[in-house]
Amino acid sequence: MFLTRQSTGSSGAKGYLPDGLVVALAGNPNTGKSTVFNSLTGMKQHTGNWTGKTVAYARGRYRYRGLDYILVDLPGSYSLLASSVEEEVARDFICFEHPAVTVVVVDATCLERNLNLVLQILEITAHVVVCVNLLDEAKRKKIRLDLSALSRILGIPVVGTNAREGQGLEQLQEAVSRVASGKLLADSLKITYSRPVEEAVALLEPAVRKLIPADLDSRWVSLRLLDGDSTLDRSLNRFLNTYLHQNEVLTAKIAEAKALLKKESGGKTASDLIVTAIFETAENIARRVTAAAVDQARQWDRRLDRLLTSKGFGIPVMLALLGVLFWITITGANYPSQLLATALFWIEGRLSNIILATGAPPWLHGALVTGVYRTLAWVVSVMLPPMAIFFPLFTFLEDLGYLPRVAFNLDHFFKKAGAHGKQVLTMCMGFGCNAAGVVACRIIDSPRERLIAILTNNFVPCNGRFPTLVVLATIFLGGPRGFSGSLAATVVILGVIVLGVMVTLVISKILSQTILKGFSSTFALELPPYRRPQLGRILVRSFIDRTLFVLSRAVIVAAPAGLVIWLMVNLKIGALSVLDYSARFLQPFGELLGMDGYIIMAFLLGFPANEIVIPILIMSYLATGSLMDLGCLNQLQMLLVENGWTWLTAVCVMLFSLNHFPCGTTLLTIHRETRSIKWTAVAFLIPTLTGIIICFLVAQTARLLGLA
Repeated sequence: MFLTRQSTGSSGAKGYLPDGLVVALAGNPNTGKSTVFNSLTGMKQHTGNWTGKTVAYARGRYRYRGLDYILVDLPGSYSLLASSVEEEVARDFICFEHPAVTVVVVDATCLERNLNLVLQILEITAHVVVCVNLLDEAKRKKIRLDLSALSRILGIPVVGTNAREGQGLEQLQEAVSRVASGKLLADSLKITYSRPVEEAVALLEPAVRKLIPADLDSRWVSLRLLDGDSTLDRSLNRFLNTYLHQNEVLTAKIAEAKALLKKESGGKTASDLIVTAIFETAENIARRVTAAAVDQARQWDRRLDRLLTSKGFGIPVMLALLGVLFWITITGANYPSQLLATALFWIEGRLSNIILATGAPPWLHGALVTGVYRTLAWVVSVMLPPMAIFFPLFTFLEDLGYLPRVAFNLDHFFKKAGAHGKQVLTMCMGFGCNAAGVVACRIIDSPRERLIAILTNNFVPCNGRFPTLVVLATIFLGGPRGFSGSLAATVVILGVIVLGVMVTLVISKILSQTILKGFSSTFALELPPYRRPQLGRILVRSFIDRTLFVLSRAVIVAAPAGLVIWLMVNLKIGALSVLDYSARFLQPFGELLGMDGYIIMAFLLGFPANEIVIPILIMSYLATGSLMDLGCLNQLQMLLVENGWTWLTAVCVMLFSLNHFPCGTTLLTIHRETRSIKWTAVAFLIPTLTGIIICFLVAQTARLLGLA
């Protein structure tokens, strides 16, 4: 989505649309930019994707002094050098949509790093307001900023805010209003580059000025041509129908300017010289306006990072935190899950009475109640409580600032596997739901590495597979019940997760050297300061944006599955049901993998939702004709043992649960993200073949050694 711009309107201002003045909101990630956006626009906003991009945007409205303003929240970006899709989108909007004002939100505790983006935006437009946010955190860390001095140096308005408390937002709106109306004329700072760069720009700029519109800064375009930004030519073509590199005069000038630069700079590239100048200017400004207490303020964060990101303790601490998170999820979800199941099955009884009272035939009652409704009830009762616990805990770590440390700890391993370090973050999201993990892969800029992350996300056990893993780990590998049993089950599950990460790395390496061959891209991974999480915001965001989103998709897919399962169990061919015939057909294959035909059928029928694998298995062994569960784990253990289960069966089922085809919800999401049936099929085959191979090797090795 890009706005259709009108350079002038009834107000005569750039960036004016019939329904208001356009204000762009830019900034680094983790600066509170979204909080500023939400505080200004309230509920008058909507979200979507930029045209042709997998990058999300938010657009909202607010009114100030009788005028309407359209606030466009640009993707969080560290620069405008277009090394990622987010940076390209942000750059193109500021360059070609010409918003009336661009508000750049910066973090008061990390001013030096954030000023890099401010300086780059000032090279494109002088209609800028700097919003120095998170002043409360700066005060807590005893960081003192001279905002008046910063405004004088930059030559533009600078406003301090604490957006979470609504402080400073009135002053921010006033500054935006004055810049948009032309009452405040900016004399913005321009970076002075080294002599070789300035000479090359002076040689190139006259030729550039003749080919581009007057409202596009020719000096900035010349700098981008010098540093070889290939995305700029594509954007000029898209927005202005201009092909700079097809102009022979300009092409010759570019070659001449680059030759001059190479000669005068001693072989240094334009990109290195430009980036160095930007960083040095930002560092110099930050030093002039920031009190020296900033170094003392960061000591606590640095001490904590020395522990959490160290080679010796980083990964063990990470595993311990994940273990605590999963233990809380496992133990905390049991009771509410039972209550929810009781309530839903009470509703089933009432629903059953209503349908029977209407005189409906038994087959219709069975299909709708014991088929569709009961399947939905199991999905909701099994999925909702763990997700309602896991996602807030996950969001808590996210708000605290710990997740980037996880990516930092594992980045080296993913680089070795030819994958992207940000894949760690998408895997973390996959613990809650693989579909959500697939959507999270949008944060990976490289299409190749994004595809690797999508294809391997299923190796992380999702919330739907935890019930199977928890039950089997508890009754076969966890020892006695109670605290020690849940703790042992947690250790086993943590081991399964470590195995899933190892398999992810191996498969990523294979993919990066075969069908997705390429080199690992570099990226800037910010380690934001640790912050006090906002509990209210965490609960709302985790429940609405994540829990309900995932649950709704699972329900949509699980409803028809309930009908199919009921039909297979109740359609008889002689004395056996269709499910029995299918299980007997798959029995030899199941035995090769250390399982049986009914287990394989349970996984196949559980394709719409992994939560229903165990209930389907119980139904199959008891031949009840409807989806069901047993009252306690002891009864379930007796049932499984009576049907030939051993420790090896449990291990193989857990391994296949970890490594098998994605559920229907995840495959649907993969197709939406890749827009390719081919890659959706590959995403189905890779984990399935991996699971078959692993289970076969484990089962046959155990039998060969006489262990089973």
